[in-house]
Amino acid sequence: MNTLNLSPLFRTAIGFDRLARMADTAASADVSYPPYNIEKTGEDAYRLTMAVAGFEPEEIGLVTQDNTLVITGRPSGDAPKPEVLYRGIAGRAFERRFVLADHIVVEGADLKNGLLHVGLKRIVPEALKPRRITIGAAQPSVIANDSEQAASQAA
Repeated sequence: MNTLNLSPLFRTAIGFDRLARMADTAASADVSYPPYNIEKTGEDAYRLTMAVAGFEPEEIGLVTQDNTLVITGRPSGDAPKPEVLYRGIAGRAFERRFVLADHIVVEGADLKNGLLHVGLKRIVPEALKPRRITIGAAQPSVIANDSEQAASQAA
């Protein structure tokens, strides 16, 4: 048995629908076409390279939504089709989904020599970055209670 059934867990868990969707997508995905590489190109930079031989830039779509990158390929039927004696290069339509971690944005995409290169970068907002607190040598100020403040103001 190669399948893992997580449905009992998700019946009693609330708010984990994204995790359930990711598990379902990973279990049902065709991981063979088109082939791709994911490379780490820097501290917070990545590159997704996908082999899309035979596709023109206008036949490929890239969409990001809800931390998901969806890459689709739809070959146009405009070109004349020669008689093929052996087909080793697939030219079929595809849809490939990638789950992006929080704060990962797509910087751009380029199609060159049959390879689609998608640049990705992690951009963490300033509010979520760790910040260093300096420790001063001065004594912390003491806030007087309301009755002491009123007496000092009356004098």
